[in-house]
Amino acid sequence: MSDTVTRASARTGGKHLVFRLNGEDYGLPVLSVREIHQMMAVTPVPRTPSFIKGVANLRGKVLPVTDLRERFGMPHSEDAGLQAIIVVSVAGIEMGLIVDKVSEVADIASEDIEETPSFGPKIDTNFIAGIGKRGGNILLLLNLEKLFTNDELNNLKNERS
Repeated sequence: MSDTVTRASARTGGKHLVFRLNGEDYGLPVLSVREIHQMMAVTPVPRTPSFIKGVANLRGKVLPVTDLRERFGMPHSEDAGLQAIIVVSVAGIEMGLIVDKVSEVADIASEDIEETPSFGPKIDTNFIAGIGKRGGNILLLLNLEKLFTNDELNNLKNERS
């Protein structure tokens, strides 16, 4: 799916899983979410990027787990007690995303979603599918397909083979 198509489909509105990172709201299309779990044990895997925290055993299935705070260059949270793992499918790879807290499922109308503004040619915002507005607050709607580079996704596929 092209970036333009993905961004346009995000602006059509619909249900989004809302979660918090560093005090800000983010959203994922509900249809991309497989499961939500409380934080669980994650086994580190040597020689992986720092944002990949390792793997978790989910009912006998081993999933790579990514810390979204670290992926976005945010400081670590001191309050890890509320963290959750959102299981998603990205480019055919099932993986867990560590977030601070899952808040709700929200229906975001298309008229409440705007395009991601440009921050210049050197700042990559392709991972943001659109900007949702809810009651005076901003909700960054993520594009899962652009959250990882092709090389990162290929490495995750190869690790699982």
